[in-house]
Amino acid sequence: QVQLQESGPGLLKPSQTLSLTCTVSGDSITTNYYYWAWIRQPPGKGLEWIGQIRYSGNTYYSPSLKSRTSISRDTSNNQFSLQLSSVTPEDTAVYYCARDLGDGQGAMDYWGKGTLVTVSS
Repeated sequence: QVQLQESGPGLLKPSQTLSLTCTVSGDSITTNYYYWAWIRQPPGKGLEWIGQIRYSGNTYYSPSLKSRTSISRDTSNNQFSLQLSSVTPEDTAVYYCARDLGDGQGAMDYWGKGTLVTVSS
């Protein structure tokens, strides 16, 4: 059974950098051909794909967030991380990590429970 768990601060001030880590168990983040994604859901809104890191280590980002986003991984601890710089209250959301099947359709079969990040002065 694959499990994902998000961790990181839940409250940030504007202009700070959001840093979250997803710890994966039950699968290796270097396993062919899965991708490992970050997704968020602002209050009262739909899901927004942030970006992904593939089994190869290549990264891809949403064009709207690309300038502020970085996704990295720690293969020794089977973790991948999200950094989002210069946050504003509009970045307040529940942040999820998930495993993407890598089928080109964006299908994700395992999700973390999500962690609420609030940006407020």
